[in-house]
Amino acid sequence: MPEGTANHTLAELSFDDFKAIVIDDYRIAYQSRQASLIGRREVLTGKAKFGIFGDGKEVAQLAMAKVFRKGDWRAGYYRDQTFMFATGMSNLPEFFAQLYANPDITQDPSSGGRQMNCHYATRFINDDGSWKNQLETKNCSSDMSTTGGHMPRLLGLALASKLYRQNAELHDNTKFSVEGNEVAFGTIGNGATSEGVFLEIFNAAGVLQVPMAISVWDDAYAISVPASIQTTKEDISEALSGFQREPGTNGFEIFKVRGWDYVALCETYERAIRVCREEHVPVMIHVIEMTQPQGHSTSGSHERYKGKDRLTWESEHDCLLQMRNWMLESAIINEDDISALESEAKKYVRECQREAWNNISDKIKTDIDEAVALLNALTQVSEFKDQLQDITAELLGCVDPGRKDAVSAARKALRITVRETSDEKSALTDWLELELEKNADRYNSKLFSNSAQSPLKVAEVPATFADDAAMVDGREVLNACFDANFERDKTIVAFGEDVGAIGDVNQGFAGLQAKYGTLRITDTGIREAAIIGKGLGLAIRGLKPIAEIQYVDYVLYALTVLSDDLASLSYRTAGGQKAPVIVRTRGHRLEGIWHSGSPMGVILNALRGLHVCVPRNMTQAAGMYNTLLRGDEPAILIESLNGYRLKEKMPTNVGEFTVPLGKAEIMREGSDMTVVSYGSTLRIVQEAAVELEKLDINIEIIDPQTLYPFDIDNVCGNSLFKTNKLLVVDEDLPGATSAYILQKIVESQKGYYALDAPPRTISAKDHRPPYGSDGDYFTKPSADDVVETVYRMMSESNPTKYPQLY
Repeated sequence: MPEGTANHTLAELSFDDFKAIVIDDYRIAYQSRQASLIGRREVLTGKAKFGIFGDGKEVAQLAMAKVFRKGDWRAGYYRDQTFMFATGMSNLPEFFAQLYANPDITQDPSSGGRQMNCHYATRFINDDGSWKNQLETKNCSSDMSTTGGHMPRLLGLALASKLYRQNAELHDNTKFSVEGNEVAFGTIGNGATSEGVFLEIFNAAGVLQVPMAISVWDDAYAISVPASIQTTKEDISEALSGFQREPGTNGFEIFKVRGWDYVALCETYERAIRVCREEHVPVMIHVIEMTQPQGHSTSGSHERYKGKDRLTWESEHDCLLQMRNWMLESAIINEDDISALESEAKKYVRECQREAWNNISDKIKTDIDEAVALLNALTQVSEFKDQLQDITAELLGCVDPGRKDAVSAARKALRITVRETSDEKSALTDWLELELEKNADRYNSKLFSNSAQSPLKVAEVPATFADDAAMVDGREVLNACFDANFERDKTIVAFGEDVGAIGDVNQGFAGLQAKYGTLRITDTGIREAAIIGKGLGLAIRGLKPIAEIQYVDYVLYALTVLSDDLASLSYRTAGGQKAPVIVRTRGHRLEGIWHSGSPMGVILNALRGLHVCVPRNMTQAAGMYNTLLRGDEPAILIESLNGYRLKEKMPTNVGEFTVPLGKAEIMREGSDMTVVSYGSTLRIVQEAAVELEKLDINIEIIDPQTLYPFDIDNVCGNSLFKTNKLLVVDEDLPGATSAYILQKIVESQKGYYALDAPPRTISAKDHRPPYGSDGDYFTKPSADDVVETVYRMMSESNPTKYPQLY
């Protein structure tokens, strides 16, 4: 239905055609409202865990759906169910499947049961990890619960259209764009416009002039907090009026329309999106006087914070009621027919709900029946009959049981019968192992794409060097690497603060903007969240972005986008979406609190879902870029800030050689102790090794090269079985990355069994590093620290050979 008016104004339609469209619109909106009402009841009766719905927003979303075309993109939040139904990107059975957390992606293609209801996504990745044709579908990037968190991604989705339009080298990329004619639609609640990320992205879109259409659903509240506390002038479009585009300036086209006025909404969206699509400028549609009939969510009642007058006004201005009255007054439909439509809609929604519930409950019942049969069989041969019967009775007595109940019952039974053996017990064990495997796939898979294009599957190509290879600054190796890759692949783009005109603060991109143009190598404003969001949206639309955060200390200002959105994207869509962004940054040792950080523990803990690369020099960094640019998974690469002017050999295959991810490298063989380090501290350890050799101590030095994945071939563990002693050196805080590395080696690689002395760590002090060389020496690991720690560990084992130093 919505496409029926996609290329026509309402005035161009016959009255009969117009009536049919309006009636169908009302049917969709009414079904959506019934889904909200039934969904709330399903939560309150215990069948679903939580509910958050789009009631009160239906009519505006009908209007928005009419101008949404194939190839367009949505980045919205959890109020948009009517829009998803109207565009055909979702439907009622999928709505209820997600409400019941059905892990079957054929039932809940948005998330495979991993996200709560009304969190939408379309699947644009084939089963083999390849891209689907995004021009043949309407596209929805995956929603998040953080109400403004999708805004950075929206900027990137819109920017992709600009790059596809303006860069002629991309015009043959017909899976992703038709010369940039696609619009990126975003939705946000009025309360969330108070978030810094909204204002950051709004400003960036006005600067960049990208085809981005932001709809603000304004119901005057953000949960219980009214607009008077949220927004200057209590009106976001008034507050942002200075962004209004004027002759000779950039900026936004800003529209305002009431959320219960069907005709005005259709006309406003038709006009706004025509400007956005044809003139390639951002627009904001501020939809005011919306309502939220059931309150924010199932966790509370809006009667607690809305006064009687407000509740009365909301009842009278409910958008469905207003649309219904207008349809009757305009002779579009009569009372009998609209009542019949509503009755049929209620019946259909209830049928969809029951079908979705039966679909998952029948499968769970099958699992429970299997478990009960196996438990009953075990009960017949066990001496613990009474206890096993109690477990079975408890399982059968579960109200709205889940798979966990069947699995938990089996595990309890096996604990009780731990000293027994029987065929019946073996059968229960086999069933449990199979169920645990199935549920691991349902709930623990797809953190990465794991496709044929995964960077873990990129072939290893060693670096080659001419006999007379020039010794150059490390930055020159990086520069040559980027140059070769930009020449090889026209979809690669890079951007960040100072990346373009001056070639980044350490000259990795020096001269490349002049060679490849400002569309491909671009300066940005100081807006870290926007930088990562740009990368995310561009990657979703088939480009290969290198998004630079100038220093690793400043990753904190982009952490929400990295963690909430990028790192979880593959997982929360059950492998339905991917965004192979490369985040480039630099850190570790230099000078000062905000230029010498090494927050690797923060990165490791917050960014599971990104590969974490920590090259020791620029040659290794280049090899990692070569690998990542041929893969399809996101990564963050932290270059060593004090390594850009250190001399390295220039490889002859600088754009081709690859460094495999997860492959640790033995930098120095030794027999007395295994020392694991990375990045800048690795050079400290290598310096210490020379001093230790003078003290008759021979250490083995290992560079893991990537922290995630970490040493997949157990190089560290194997070394420890040779040396029996372990030291981890890094410049993160105590108990951060060093603790992570210890867990990997001592637990995962079973290094505990090889130890003949307690493992040790050397890290930075418990605070940020101060300014100056002395500050660096006394707060971060030094060669002296490494020498003395290794020596003391050896002294503890053999004090005769290694007497106390002091």
